[in-house]
Amino acid sequence: MGAALGGILLAIWLGMTISGAASPLQLADPGAFIRWAAPLAKGATNLFTAITIGTLVLAAWGLPEGSKRLRKALNLAGVSGLAWVVFGLADVVLRFASITDSKLDSSATFSAGLWQFLFEVPLGQALGLSLCIGAVAAFGALVLSSLRSTLFLAAISLAALVPLALTGHAAGTASHATAVNAIGMHLVAVTVWLGGLIAVIYLRSQDNEKNFSLVSRYSTLALWAFLITGVSGVASACVRVGTWPNLFTNYGALVIAKVVLLGILGLFGFRYRRGLIDKIKTGGVAVFAKLAIVELAFMGLAAGLGTALSVSAQPSSSNDIATLTPAQILTGELLPRELTPSGWFTEWKFDILWASICLALVAIYLFGVIRLKKRGDTWPVFRTISWLAGLALLFYITNGAMNVYEQYLFSVHMIAHMMLTMAVPIFLVPGAPVTLLSRAANKRLDESRGLREWVLWAVHTPWARFFGSPLVSAIMFASSLVVFYFTPIFGWATRDHLGHEWMIVHFLITGYLFVQSLIGADPGPKLASYPIRLMVLILTLTFHAFFGLALMQGETLLLSDWFGAMGRTWGALPLDDQQIGGAIAWGIGELPSAVVTIIVSRQWFRADTRDQKRLDRASDRSGNQDIEEYNAMLARLAGRKKER
Repeated sequence: MGAALGGILLAIWLGMTISGAASPLQLADPGAFIRWAAPLAKGATNLFTAITIGTLVLAAWGLPEGSKRLRKALNLAGVSGLAWVVFGLADVVLRFASITDSKLDSSATFSAGLWQFLFEVPLGQALGLSLCIGAVAAFGALVLSSLRSTLFLAAISLAALVPLALTGHAAGTASHATAVNAIGMHLVAVTVWLGGLIAVIYLRSQDNEKNFSLVSRYSTLALWAFLITGVSGVASACVRVGTWPNLFTNYGALVIAKVVLLGILGLFGFRYRRGLIDKIKTGGVAVFAKLAIVELAFMGLAAGLGTALSVSAQPSSSNDIATLTPAQILTGELLPRELTPSGWFTEWKFDILWASICLALVAIYLFGVIRLKKRGDTWPVFRTISWLAGLALLFYITNGAMNVYEQYLFSVHMIAHMMLTMAVPIFLVPGAPVTLLSRAANKRLDESRGLREWVLWAVHTPWARFFGSPLVSAIMFASSLVVFYFTPIFGWATRDHLGHEWMIVHFLITGYLFVQSLIGADPGPKLASYPIRLMVLILTLTFHAFFGLALMQGETLLLSDWFGAMGRTWGALPLDDQQIGGAIAWGIGELPSAVVTIIVSRQWFRADTRDQKRLDRASDRSGNQDIEEYNAMLARLAGRKKER
């Protein structure tokens, strides 16, 4: 930890000196102490945040249930979490003083201003919320001890990064969505990478097998963290730097320095995976620890440069507030040109988060298929094709023309909604990803839980059985339409970036659970009988039709201050476009529903065929005794009728 802290302090000093952030401000300068103390407090907060989150993630991923090292890891996470809160409070106070040019004192005026900053100003609210989550994670780590609670605490601590991603430079940039997604991915990757490495060094023991196991599992996390850091770092740099000439400013020089440090850290990872990890089995943990300490110093330099960049002014932008259009004021983006038939294929707006998710899911799935084939097992080709097609469709929805126009045209938004909740799951569910994972991934034998164990645990929890049941999933699938569009949730999901991301996840999950309850092949709740499945499908489609009719006949514009205030001079009028969206909600569901109906009917036919063959084989084995007994029963019934 000392190496990382030293690297952070050195990089903050160098970065602020180069960028000019250490120089006195021409207006409302807070003084040298606050100019330097604020970024230093932020750097320390970031370090202890990383230790807390990285330790919890590594513990949930790589340590056995009930082990001493699990307890040791939770203690480390708890103590670092307390330090996170302490330095975070100092960061809040110093940042408030820096922003307001207030003197640090105990006066009522300063206290009242700080209170207002925490509870009324978005930046203060985000910082305060993050610290509250950190306090919960720290307390939980000190009092809880199971792997399930560790996973829960890891998820909570990662959630503390969300408010941080929504603030800072990302909050004011024109490419707000890209900036927020990039910095969010960057924060997650860096905290797991840096904090996990510190935890690995702290948790090393005299048992080389245990050291090898933990380092190997951390290496997998570090590889993914490196890839995510690289992708998100490039995206964030493009947004912040903007143009090529800005790359040759002092700010651009710091960005280039971070890229160089990332390349050096990649070489460390290459060195580990090229044989150093295997040497741990024969007592090479000391060599690994020494190299890891050097790596921590470089990580600290990279983290310190990130802190220095966050307090440094970005290269100036040419945007003039006086010339902003209504669309720019509402969305932060220029109004796109009119959507033409060819535009559905030529217009793109890449979402770094969902593009990365789609590519990662493709890579993981294909890796599992390849592993099965190397083992000599088979995996149906149609499942692979179906999974890849679903991810390709998801990629297009979140990065193509729908992502460009859904903020401006209600009809395009409705197409994206229907495709996310009805079309994408129809391709993903037959891919049977849980079944593939359970077959391809190696089973853990030391009471720890990897991806395979956690996923299988999740799909068999009571919550999964409840929400995955046909009735509940159908209710969520159908009621989501009314709850989403006729409550303030629609406005939140349209105006707020976090709400938009929640909307995508919600539509995907509700659609996936509904389709899984009808045609799923993965383990989970017991599927209903085929007649009930068809009945549920028909009732759900009927609800969709009524919802579509309500929009088609409606005379009130939803979110009139958004869709009606864009300043569009092309396309249908906002109310007409909304009614078109209602027709889409009614009509677009017909094709996916027909596909699901065909699949259910085909499964029903095949199940009946299998049952009939099974009964025929049983009859043959008994010498057709069941048929003879049936004929005898008919004869007895005929005899009774004659007696009457």
